[in-house]
Amino acid sequence: MSAKLKLFLIVILSLFATAATGVYIIERQPSEAVYSMNNGQPPQFSDVNITQEIVNSERANYNTVPLESINSPLQGSDPADLALNAFDNMDSTLETRKVEVFYPYPNQALVTITQIEPTKNFLKAMKYRVELTTFGRSLFVSSPRVWQIVWAGSQVQCIPGSSLHLPQSTQTCQ
Repeated sequence: MSAKLKLFLIVILSLFATAATGVYIIERQPSEAVYSMNNGQPPQFSDVNITQEIVNSERANYNTVPLESINSPLQGSDPADLALNAFDNMDSTLETRKVEVFYPYPNQALVTITQIEPTKNFLKAMKYRVELTTFGRSLFVSSPRVWQIVWAGSQVQCIPGSSLHLPQSTQTCQ
């Protein structure tokens, strides 16, 4: 190989190594919640423990949906789109669908999809919960984060009566 080609390959490899190191350093930084502590004492619980307590208490209300049964990609750049695609059997023309995205930590997203379907004797509320986490970015630092679905669940509630007279109590549908 010529000297120019060797020099070119060395420069390209060093650029890739520098970019990978930068991404690694950015991803390994502590979350913003640790920086915002005013008393200067170390936190008593790690972010993982707090996150697990929140996640596990909410998961108890949902039936787990196996990730293997989801026929859409589990990775992407937008948590809401990933969650909507995971439950593609929903009718997107219904006006009663509500999508909420919550970011408890910079590397975690919780998406809740609520869809209300009127039936003959009651309103049927379908709720889906999708938990996502980031696992990095692509090669460029300016690119969006890559999100991955780590857990999904569903819940069905029936509201007895007609859609005009909604009672206050709800019960779980069978």
